[in-house]
Amino acid sequence: MKKNKIAVVIPCYNEGLAIGGVVEEFRQVLPDAEVYVYDNNSQDDTFVRAKEAGAIVRKEPLQGKGNVVRRMFADIDADIYIMSDGDKTYDIAKAPLLIKTLVENNLDMVTGVRKEVDLAAYRVGHRWGNIMLTKLVQWFFKHHLTDMLSGFRAFSRRFVKTFPAASKGFEIETELTVHALSSRLPTAEVETDYFARPIGSESKLSTIKDGIRILMMIVNLVKDERPMLFFSAISAMFFAASLFLGMPVIIHYFQTGTVPWLPRSILAMGLMICFGLCLLVGFILDSQRKTRHENRRMHYLNHK
Repeated sequence: MKKNKIAVVIPCYNEGLAIGGVVEEFRQVLPDAEVYVYDNNSQDDTFVRAKEAGAIVRKEPLQGKGNVVRRMFADIDADIYIMSDGDKTYDIAKAPLLIKTLVENNLDMVTGVRKEVDLAAYRVGHRWGNIMLTKLVQWFFKHHLTDMLSGFRAFSRRFVKTFPAASKGFEIETELTVHALSSRLPTAEVETDYFARPIGSESKLSTIKDGIRILMMIVNLVKDERPMLFFSAISAMFFAASLFLGMPVIIHYFQTGTVPWLPRSILAMGLMICFGLCLLVGFILDSQRKTRHENRRMHYLNHK
């Protein structure tokens, strides 16, 4: 059997304090892997530190982690990909275990589930945001996952080369997770330690701003991947509003033979039409989703 080519891919923005140590540790635990660092317009010495540590360093001018991951997946050719952040918070020593789990079980994605070993590792807002957003995706996609927003993952080549990256920022982990769930790709999770950032280093994730963007990404992915559910929920609201406005008019008509509230009747009728249109849109988009998934599956099977 041929030896798997392993690529470590690290998106970076202003991680000069930590990136050198991250690269060195990856080179120790995965000596045969190529370590790539993509510098995303850093204002510090991230580029220099990564290069001095022995990484292959490239630049991505489009700002945002999603843009960087999209570029890395397009540029780099390997059999197995390990993705990590450059902030030295992940347990890099577990990278071989992620790869072993991926290869031995013939999986497409293995996620490093973060277990805090330092109370400073998670900000309170980040912790609760992760829990709530993960629960939301669990409910919509009927899957028990533990840490949807982890940036420490192993991927197969066919996952990487068929992943339709659309997100621009920190929504990328959500998109990776939902892509695997909606495509019914084999995945697993491995528990890994999660450490506090080096002193002087700050998280680039905004609890509120990026939390809203991740939530909107979930909504868009539900619309794309489960359109019947999405538009049925909207149509149900139109139906309920139409009944609320229309039932008194109907009851009054049967009692008296007259329609006294014409504007209310027209509004109720319009809402009922919206109900029917939303259901029709859901049916059409669900049919398109099935075709899209079939094409995605064929493209996936063409990659070894």
